Amino acid sequence: MSDLPRNAVTRAAKLATLPAGIAGRAAWGLGKRIGGRPAEVVAAELQARTAEQLFKVLGELKGGAMKFGQALSVFESALPEEFAAPYRAMLTKLQDSAPPLPAATVHEVLAAELGPRWRRSFTEFGDTPVAAASIGQVHKGVWRDGREVAVKIQYPGAGKALLSDLNQISRVARVATVWVPGIEIGPLLDELKSRMTEELDYDLEAKAQAKFAKGFDGDERFALPKVIKHSEHVIVSEWLEGTPLSRIIDKGTKKQRDHAAALYMDFLLEGPDRVGLLHADPHPGNFRITPDGRLGVIDFGAVNRLPGGLPPEMGRFLMWALAGDAQGTLDGLRDIGFVRPSVDLDPDRLLEYLQPFVDPLRTDRFRFTRPWIRDVFSHINDPRKPNYTVGMKLNLPPDYLLIHRVWIGGIAVLCQLGGEVEARAIVSRHLVEAELPPVGS
Repeated sequence: MSDLPRNAVTRAAKLATLPAGIAGRAAWGLGKRIGGRPAEVVAAELQARTAEQLFKVLGELKGGAMKFGQALSVFESALPEEFAAPYRAMLTKLQDSAPPLPAATVHEVLAAELGPRWRRSFTEFGDTPVAAASIGQVHKGVWRDGREVAVKIQYPGAGKALLSDLNQISRVARVATVWVPGIEIGPLLDELKSRMTEELDYDLEAKAQAKFAKGFDGDERFALPKVIKHSEHVIVSEWLEGTPLSRIIDKGTKKQRDHAAALYMDFLLEGPDRVGLLHADPHPGNFRITPDGRLGVIDFGAVNRLPGGLPPEMGRFLMWALAGDAQGTLDGLRDIGFVRPSVDLDPDRLLEYLQPFVDPLRTDRFRFTRPWIRDVFSHINDPRKPNYTVGMKLNLPPDYLLIHRVWIGGIAVLCQLGGEVEARAIVSRHLVEAELPPVGS
């Protein structure tokens, strides 16, 4: 049975080709410059080649490596345009495509998971996948009752590949602790491993999908497909037709962008309210606009179980930050572990650091744009600015890992869409204790 490259040494060697390849292309570019070619032409070719290799290596490895690539594809909106352009197409492609498994391997997996007579469950089954992602690929078929279905199949060896990549990431991350003294990295890495290994259990994912589908059944704004059959490595669910968010990002009209952005933001915050689950994989490949204008949602491998809804302190933090209560903001963050007890932090400097994140809530409507998020990232990541030291002192509690992933990733996707939304009203509706001060106060 063909599967992913599972050997840790093999995968590490492939991942190592990325920086090595970049260095080699830099030398190639220098040679071209010495030969007299214009710098901007050489730079464009260099970036295009780097993007091509990035897609090829991450796509072939799948597993945790490809998940990293998918995360990058969300955050390309924060890169300066001259750097982002060559990577955008390649990284966006990672959101819903990868080299597919051979048909024979697909059949072997289905026989092992659904039984040797698996074909009797289908009147039609397409051997060519319609989508491929980090740990699985999707085929389209027709179930025996006539319903069109999506058949999600996990790559053989995905578990070992994912754990291998996580171990590689962990080694690098633990070294990074000395650079970012505010972060308690051990518990965070343990939580990351726990959450990502959950994505390998399709039985667990199917239960989360079924809970979402039941809670949103018949909703006029959101469409969530029902699960028909599942096993540890296969999920059969209703087919969901629609225009992928990635296509709207690429070619959508202003009206389409605004509509998609409003639904997208609303759904991410409404899940915990309605079903006690936060959809924790916000990249555009998991969302689409259906022909009747609803937001279709797929892929429920990454969820955060929040039976009481989003933490009430989130609403309090936003309220304090918007009101300019620096000490209240610092005390609240310290109480739940965002600021460790031993870390000395100036309240006013902290409030200044956080301001760009609350600016979208200062008006009734806010347009999320690529220039805006680039300014935000510059505000918090420029070592020449005093705010930079604030970020190095902040900690991320394990319980907030997926919430942080959705909050930051969701904002990045909103900026890719360039949508204008009633962000203030949406946040006020879904966050407990978010009694925001009046606009303009």
